[in-house]
This record gives sequence, structure tokens and C-alpha cells, in this order.
Amino acid sequence: MIKVLIVDDHEVVRQGLRFVLDQEEGIEVVGECPDGGRALAAVRALRPSVMLLDMVMPGMDGLEVLRRLGPDRPAVIVLTSFQEDERVVAAVRLGALSYLPKTTAVDRVVEAVRAAARGGSVLEPGIAALLVRQVRRGERRSRLDALTPREREVLTALAKGRSNGEIARSLSLGKETVKTHVSSILAKLGVADRTQAAIVGLQQGLVPLDEALLEADGSQE
Repeated sequence: MIKVLIVDDHEVVRQGLRFVLDQEEGIEVVGECPDGGRALAAVRALRPSVMLLDMVMPGMDGLEVLRRLGPDRPAVIVLTSFQEDERVVAAVRLGALSYLPKTTAVDRVVEAVRAAARGGSVLEPGIAALLVRQVRRGERRSRLDALTPREREVLTALAKGRSNGEIARSLSLGKETVKTHVSSILAKLGVADRTQAAIVGLQQGLVPLDEALLEADGSQE
């Protein structure tokens, strides 16, 4: 069961999201909060697996909630009316898996909840474009310097579309060791998942784009 906590200062938004999600099999709304302070307390008390989080609220805003979430944080989906570059990138760097405008269709929200429970991301095209622009501006370039040589090897393999098992075999590592390296890479690059990390690797030239495409085609044969 996917346990969802809804955090939004507008009651009508909370009620609407609850109504939609409660109709879905395998999803249970375990709580609602109108502000960030109560959201942090609810996370500790209710242990949700996914949190729908508004960015702009009285008192503690969504970014501050993301900063204060502990290591046992739920998967976070940001649902907001604001799509500025700085706010989007800041939320993703703080661990938000998906960033959806409040105009998003309800089936897309449900898709994002199910994806977040699996550790995946759903981004609307406009927001994905913002993130790509940030990468192209080179804002993450210096973050590659924080990677160890082994982490660069793992990131290079991610950019080639290789699975953890394939990386483990090619680098003579255990699968758990690869998972540890991947987690460290995500933290150091400030990205939410391996797909975003792979994009950074491609943008920074760790793998030529034509080689990455060739690897991807070969993996599908």
C-alpha cells in the first residue's frame, strides 16, 4: 500500500487530491497538512511513503520542508503553481522526485505517486526543459570534481544505459557496492535518480552521445 501525505495550504486542493487518490487501488491518503511545520510532525507520526508538497505556504515553505526532512524521508512530489528556474532546480537538488504544476491532469498525478513509490520521477515537459537548460549552462559541471575515480566510472556506465548488474560485472564489483556508488553519485550531483545522473554524464562529455545511443540500441537486441 502506498501511503500518501498531502501538504497544501488550500483546503480545496487537499480535498480534491484526497478524493482522486482514494479512488485508486493500492493508494491510501494517511493525512493532510496545511503548512510545513505540521507536515514534518506528520511525517514522523504517519510514516508516509509519498508526500505531495506545495511550495508556497505560510510559515515554513516547501523548500524548507525538503531541507528539514530526515534520512527516512518519504518520496516527495512537488505540486505547485510556480515554475521558476531557481525554485525547480532547488527542489530537485533537495531531493524532490517529481515537480508538477497544479494544472497537471489527475491521472498524471496518480502516475507520479506510483512512480515515486518506486523511486522514479515524472516531470512535465516544460519543467524537464528547465532542468536541461540548467545542465547546459554548466551549473553542475563543478560537481563532477567531487566524484571519486570509481564513481566517475560508474557514472560513465550509467550514461551508457547500463544496469547495476552490468556495471558490477564490467567493474568487478558487488551489486551492493554499485548501489552504494550510485547513491553517492546522486547526492554529489544533486539529482534525484539515475536517469538525471546519466543526463549530467552525457552533457559533461563522459560518453559521446553517439556511443551512448549505440550502447542503448545494443541493450535492446
